[in-house]
Amino acid sequence: MEDLNNSARMHKVTMTNRKSCMINGVNDVLSFDEHEILLETEQGMLMIKGNDLHVSRLTLDKGEVDIEGKVDSLTYSDVSGGRKNESLLTKLFR
Repeated sequence: MEDLNNSARMHKVTMTNRKSCMINGVNDVLSFDEHEILLETEQGMLMIKGNDLHVSRLTLDKGEVDIEGKVDSLTYSDVSGGRKNESLLTKLFR
């Protein structure tokens, strides 16, 4: 049987045909529009770029996000969420 506390911390990305993406281990959705979605995950910041992107399902208490649209790139940044007083741009370009 799977340990629920351990699975809540697990980060997993499942993409199908670059059109739909299911992501686990999401702590927060920082911004989104039709060309870019920025997520804070257990493994750092995740920037998703593409066209016609939208968040089809968001369940932050479970850490799950489903995204639809044409995904062009997934980019991680090793920024931890521990430094809350810094701006998002400062965290991304460190």
